[in-house]
Amino acid sequence: MRYFKMLLPVSLCLFLLTCKYSQGNDKVIEKESISSPNIVLFMIDDMGWQDTSVPFWKEKTTFNNLYQTPNMERLASEGMKFTQAYATAVCSPTRVSLMSGMNAARHRVTNWTLKRGISEVRPPKGLSMPEWNLNGIQPTDSIERSTHITALPQVLKDNGYLTIHAGKAHFGAADTPGEDPINFGFDINIAGHAAGAPGSYYGIQNFKKDINKNSIWDVPGLEKYSGKDVFLTEALTQEAISAMDKAIDKKEPFYLYMAHYAVHTPIQGDPRFEQKYIDQGLHPTEAKYASMVEGMDKSLGDIMDYLDKKGVSDNTIILFMSDNGGLSAVARGGKVHTHNKPLSSGKGSAHEGGIREPMIVKWPGITKKNTSTDDFVIIEDFFPTIIELAGISNYKTVQQVDGKSFSSILKGEKQNNNNRALFWHYPNNWGPSGPGIGATSTIRKGDWKLIYYHMDSHFELFNITNDIGETSNLASKEIIKLKALAQELGDYLRSVNAQMPTNTNTNQIVPWPDNQDVLNNYNN
Repeated sequence: MRYFKMLLPVSLCLFLLTCKYSQGNDKVIEKESISSPNIVLFMIDDMGWQDTSVPFWKEKTTFNNLYQTPNMERLASEGMKFTQAYATAVCSPTRVSLMSGMNAARHRVTNWTLKRGISEVRPPKGLSMPEWNLNGIQPTDSIERSTHITALPQVLKDNGYLTIHAGKAHFGAADTPGEDPINFGFDINIAGHAAGAPGSYYGIQNFKKDINKNSIWDVPGLEKYSGKDVFLTEALTQEAISAMDKAIDKKEPFYLYMAHYAVHTPIQGDPRFEQKYIDQGLHPTEAKYASMVEGMDKSLGDIMDYLDKKGVSDNTIILFMSDNGGLSAVARGGKVHTHNKPLSSGKGSAHEGGIREPMIVKWPGITKKNTSTDDFVIIEDFFPTIIELAGISNYKTVQQVDGKSFSSILKGEKQNNNNRALFWHYPNNWGPSGPGIGATSTIRKGDWKLIYYHMDSHFELFNITNDIGETSNLASKEIIKLKALAQELGDYLRSVNAQMPTNTNTNQIVPWPDNQDVLNNYNN
């Protein structure tokens, strides 16, 4: 027998219950539990650090005054803001890290996935991409070019949770088991499949790219809304609420992964909110975008209102996060690479605009209300944290977990984790060009951030604390710091057997960042 010691509850209505459940084929495990908390992870797609009326910087900005997100403000007033929370620069790597607890350098799903065996993005001239795991994560080790994992929802399900997926999945390629969230331990899947964007946000278009044709981008499972004047964000919210009803009726704790397709392209205006932004004189595309942001915020408010109505708010933890930085290089109105200011660049970039995210956590009765932290958090940290919040202390995974729990931060315990090194690895091509966009490896430690560009083995070095906009490259001035970070970055990449691209001009694999020939270019 193995016993699972649960965390203290967040509800005042505590009671001890003992239940038995099976794990694996023949093991019966006895579990002593106190009313486990419900957990809602509210994941937004392509939402930038500035796409909110909640300031995550030392001051409010023009963007904070533009966007209207009263429910994010409400959540922040009831919980803790994380001002230095990070994901990866594009979507699938982030979602895989969330599901597995692995850093992208280790899991090798380093770009976005879609079709089995096919990379959707061509390599740039001068580089050949490594054989990254373009088929995503899988619940089995039988799929080529993929990563076999024990998924977060599977761990929760094995420990008594009803697990709900609503919205975007995008962590396994089409025609593989990984395209279906059910195969990762979700009891309910609402509209999740291989694609990372909807064909349309409009029910009147059946959420299809072309109402007269089938496409891999068409959102599945929402046929009841076909032909109706309903926005996708609203439909997903109503379906998620219905699914939570099932768990509450059964008196089971639930995990809701509310993974909105918004605010990913296609940028289509939410009719409930678009006109007021047009009346304010916004660029037509930006008015549509702002309306999508507000529609997402309404969803958050609807779910919080539902939890209040059902009397379970005090026993429900809510985590809010985005999967990468806000889109800015293409498809937006106005000047490119400026939509996340003061941060540089946006989605697809190793600069802060591509990886720094709006993050809020409400843990009732534990996390002090209306607080903020600048402690570092990265997306793989959600895996061990959510499991710990659920009170699960004895579990096994087939993968090695890189993430570190941030539950102690939520408890208000003094941290010194900003000396911890964070790592990003993107040996791929996103497509557009711009600051920080390209095949890169990156380390953030303390005030400093070093970016290594694979194409020509050059560096950018920034003091993020003093230069949040990454305007001053100190690589040629701070040689000692550069070499120390390059060494640590190289050591880490080798330790996880990270893949590097090949330079097609020399037919040689791109050298590690701490390669002596590379560093010799930066000698005093």
